[in-house]
Amino acid sequence: MTPTETMRLDKWLWCARFYKTRGLATEEIGKGRVTVNGQAAKPARDVRPGDTVALRQGPVARTVTVRALSGMRGPAPVAQLLYEETAESIAAREAAAEQRRLAPEPAATLQEGRPTKRDRRNIERVSAPDWDSRWSASIDE
Repeated sequence: MTPTETMRLDKWLWCARFYKTRGLATEEIGKGRVTVNGQAAKPARDVRPGDTVALRQGPVARTVTVRALSGMRGPAPVAQLLYEETAESIAAREAAAEQRRLAPEPAATLQEGRPTKRDRRNIERVSAPDWDSRWSASIDE
């Protein structure tokens, strides 16, 4: 096979701009976040046009089909020509984005906010053990 028919997976992910560096691509592959045709992959695995690559970028999961290979990293519009995202992947990604948008703000669940210094002292007074009775080295006894 000629070099233009296959390409290393980590290099293709970098050229297609899924990851900022090849090192990051290699790291994500090593963590098992990238599969090729449903199988776990290694960074040196060869990809060909027509292969299906499933990957995760943080909370975003994508499934793409390799359309072309490129020997160098180019601008984003050119990189987007290297792959085609599946319809199921697009729908799942949009649904996940909608779920994140509609999720309540974690800080909104706190009704009263952070306790004040006075509140913390009261909490410590109630919940802390009686430290004076623990120490027996006092002169009064």
